[in-house]
Amino acid sequence: MIKNFFKIAYRNLLRNKGFSVINILGLAVGMASAMLILMWIQSEVSYDQFHEKKDRIYEAWNRAEFSGKLQCWNTTPKVLARTLERDLPEVEQAVRVDWKQNHLFSIGEKRLTVGGNIVDSNFLQVFSFPLVKGNATTVLKDMHSIVLTETLARKIYGNEDPMGKVIKIDNKESFTVTGVVKDLPLDTRFDFEYLLPWSYKRFLGDDDEYWGNNSTRTYVLLKPHASEASANAKLKVLKPKYEKDEPKWEMFIYPMSKWRLYSSFTNGKEDGGGRIEFVKLFGIIAAFILLIACINFMNLSTARSEKRAKEVGIRKVVGANKGSLIGQFIGESILLSFLAGILAVILVQISLPAFNSLTDKHLAIEYGNIYFWLAALGFIIFTGVLAGSYPAFFLSSFKPVKVLKGTFKKANALVTPRKVLVVLQFTFAIILIICTIIVKQQIDYAQNRETGYNKNNLIYHLFTGDIEKNYTLIKNELLNSGAASSVTKTSAPLTQSWSDGWGQEWEGKDPNDKTDFYRYNEDEGLGKTAGLTFVQGRDFDLTKFPTDSTGMIINESALKVMKFKDPIGKIVKDNGTEWHIVGVIKDFILTSPYEPTRPMLIAGSKAWFQTILIKLNSNVATGESLKKAEAIFKKYNTEYPFEYKFVDEEYAQKFEDEQRQGTLAALFAGLTIFISCLGLFGLATYMAENRIKEIGVRKVLGASVAGIATLLSKDFLKLVIVSFIIAAPISWWAMNAWLQDYNYRVTIEWWVFAMAAILSIVIAIITVSYQAIKAAVANPVRSLRTE
Repeated sequence: MIKNFFKIAYRNLLRNKGFSVINILGLAVGMASAMLILMWIQSEVSYDQFHEKKDRIYEAWNRAEFSGKLQCWNTTPKVLARTLERDLPEVEQAVRVDWKQNHLFSIGEKRLTVGGNIVDSNFLQVFSFPLVKGNATTVLKDMHSIVLTETLARKIYGNEDPMGKVIKIDNKESFTVTGVVKDLPLDTRFDFEYLLPWSYKRFLGDDDEYWGNNSTRTYVLLKPHASEASANAKLKVLKPKYEKDEPKWEMFIYPMSKWRLYSSFTNGKEDGGGRIEFVKLFGIIAAFILLIACINFMNLSTARSEKRAKEVGIRKVVGANKGSLIGQFIGESILLSFLAGILAVILVQISLPAFNSLTDKHLAIEYGNIYFWLAALGFIIFTGVLAGSYPAFFLSSFKPVKVLKGTFKKANALVTPRKVLVVLQFTFAIILIICTIIVKQQIDYAQNRETGYNKNNLIYHLFTGDIEKNYTLIKNELLNSGAASSVTKTSAPLTQSWSDGWGQEWEGKDPNDKTDFYRYNEDEGLGKTAGLTFVQGRDFDLTKFPTDSTGMIINESALKVMKFKDPIGKIVKDNGTEWHIVGVIKDFILTSPYEPTRPMLIAGSKAWFQTILIKLNSNVATGESLKKAEAIFKKYNTEYPFEYKFVDEEYAQKFEDEQRQGTLAALFAGLTIFISCLGLFGLATYMAENRIKEIGVRKVLGASVAGIATLLSKDFLKLVIVSFIIAAPISWWAMNAWLQDYNYRVTIEWWVFAMAAILSIVIAIITVSYQAIKAAVANPVRSLRTE
């Protein structure tokens, strides 16, 4: 019987080629879109889920009150790891991971700049990064041991065995290769090419026991059956135990299962936000697109009900029951879904390179994985049943007596299931159009926000090798060669904050004040180099004012906090040093363009530096300036490559997530409209065929082409208008909620909805008009000659 179902389905498919193509294409595009989104979601939810001990791995976090709000962050004191192992019975192991750093590797004459981490020796015992060579318990025990990834080992040594080979780092210390780890999976937060032991950091004198220095990440492996709640209860009072001045400073551990998706905290508590919002959003979009494709199938199947009514009637007369008819129609649907599924896989394969580029992923179809094919088959059957269920029940419900007597009439009510389905389709499409417009508005609004400095022709280079030692020589040659118009050294790139803190002291400070300040350092000339605006005082000038080494520049937000009427000359004590204010600058964006600017302190040359900031000469071609700069850096920093970054490009990266979100929304809005228009085109085609005699009579009686085209189009336009009426408030509610996450945000304006309405109507008119005009200009003699 099943064979017979599919044989009949195949014949019907060939008999109605036009409708079959529309159905298959619509389903294929819908299925391909849903598959791409589901692959992306799978990648997101599987982050760091390959670790064998993932259910017991946690990250240590801080929670404390600053500027009147509880804030959470995941950098901790270096002393915390050993303290946890000693004081908390729930903890089996704790491991520290320092920030990723680039170092120069020297192997004979070969030079490579490589990025990696300094970690505790038990890192590879806690995390499941399998070793190809070496023993996880001993591989990082020695201070001068190093572990390489497979790719890096191959890059350095080719096919030679790297074990026991020596690598010199930064032309200082030599390290022996004691292990090779498999290349890291793509779905992990870790990103290293080498691992060095924490004992080396201790050797460098950088392993302090100061509880106020939150500068590393600490991971915790709980004992089997240990309670997270019990560990957190003890952690809550741990810091006040060792840091008496911080009675309200708490610590807690956060499970690995939440690292990727749930990273948002409001006033010290997890609020359920983070990347999970993207996952939910695109999960809903995937469901919408697939549903719209299925609605197309339902509409086109039920629209042809009159043509199949007699078939149903005859089958019932000769003994077919309702169940067998439902089986037949669902069989037809599954056949179409199967063909659409094959086309969908092809579309996904073709689209993956562009989709990966857009989403910054490395997704791939695992053709050799049996689970992929089982999932694909289940997905095809599910889609076929979903798309075919309503038409199956609808068609099988026809009464044979009415059908065979010719008294069966199609539904012509004000509200029919078919009209409801068309409205649903366009409602989803219009919602996506409105959301896409508002997302783009928000991105443009943030991008056009005044940064407070001039990003053009501004580059920076991190301190490597001999740059700090030869800074003055490099600076002078850059200026004298004409490559640069201004140069300064700073503690961090101009688009990042590498230090912040509270506890500063100044005259008249409220004892309860716990404002958290950004900390930044420069030697002199930052104002000229970056184009900062001084509202009071001046920039540092060590030639005229040698005491500027302990000078400080504050921004307007800091001035509001300190409440100085005349700030110049006032003393601010920070980290044991007394700094005197020499200038006040207008606020500028250091980190997020979506957040208010925070109070900021810029310390003078007595502070530390890690970056050289260069304003390229605008009167010289950029390429020429960079060539000169490279030659100068090579002269004074021979062993290291000239690795610079443009500040404007790095600033643009701050918008990548929102731009990606907006681009994906626009892409899927376009696909939704395309699928909806396919269905609309199919319905218009059927409607024109069904009313061909009526059109012929109207033409004979003098109706114009425009009048007939309007007559055939107006019903569809009414449905699109109803869709807009439903979509507008839903879109406003959704986007208003989304915009609440941004302090600097656009106002949702009426013209967005007007544009969406006009766009939807124009698209619908274009889609329907071809068939409407074609029917209107047809020769009425052909349609009426049998009458």
